Amino acid sequence: MSDDTDFDLDAYLERIGWDGRRRADAATLKGVHLAHARAIPFENLDALRRTAPSLDPADLMTKLVRSRRGGYCYEHNTLFSLALTALGFRVIRRLAARVVVGADRVESRPRTHMALLVEVPGDPRPYLADVGFGAVGALLEPVPLTAGAEFRDADRRHRLVHVPHDGPLELWMLQAYQPEKGDAGEPWADQYAFTLEPFEAPDFEVINWHVGTNPRSPFTQRLYAQHLSPARHLLLDGGLLTETRADGTVGEREVTDEAEARRLLDEEFGIAAPEGMTLLP
Repeated sequence: MSDDTDFDLDAYLERIGWDGRRRADAATLKGVHLAHARAIPFENLDALRRTAPSLDPADLMTKLVRSRRGGYCYEHNTLFSLALTALGFRVIRRLAARVVVGADRVESRPRTHMALLVEVPGDPRPYLADVGFGAVGALLEPVPLTAGAEFRDADRRHRLVHVPHDGPLELWMLQAYQPEKGDAGEPWADQYAFTLEPFEAPDFEVINWHVGTNPRSPFTQRLYAQHLSPARHLLLDGGLLTETRADGTVGEREVTDEAEARRLLDEEFGIAAPEGMTLLP
């Protein structure tokens, strides 16, 4: 297995198009986070082939940085943690979250999402950073770990709140401002819940294997790809292509042709799908 020395900061920053300062400060953290989110797509092509993607630094560099590919949360946030460390930040811990989009109860979902808690020198507040959440409610920039306050991250709005539960640790919920999706007029939609219990790299190796190979995992059952830009959020979920534009308007259409799905991934998402794999059921 390779180590962190296989990470190439210059190649990574070129991949995400970042030519700003290389300082461990809040402005750099937000800028690099946003650049990563918009440059490297979210996709599950390995899992769709029932293969758990490698989280080895050298393999992440090959796939996400030097190839026209993306990945899902474990890949994105592992790569991002390497970049932050190289820039002088301290990644305090990896967090394991329960994705609750569409769920009735927090407890009904397993901890299958990875996020990061990051320290910014001189700032007493840690930041929640997450470049690997494949949903419209994803963070574009990191937000301070502060309960109740609303944060504007690029052109989105988020907040963190405490929610009651039976465990000994406080349960945090990331919410996105989505008036069209909230319940009973509530504009804040739950995205994922987490405690501050630390999880280590071996924990995510196991979770990654489960999500990437279990036949009941949603990522092994259908294609899922996401691309972000200042103008739109583009999502291909199975055969449904959804475009959410910056003004809030949403357009949808069905994609039923294998060749069209491959063309869309290539031209619209920046993903070169491996030859020979089937993208649509």
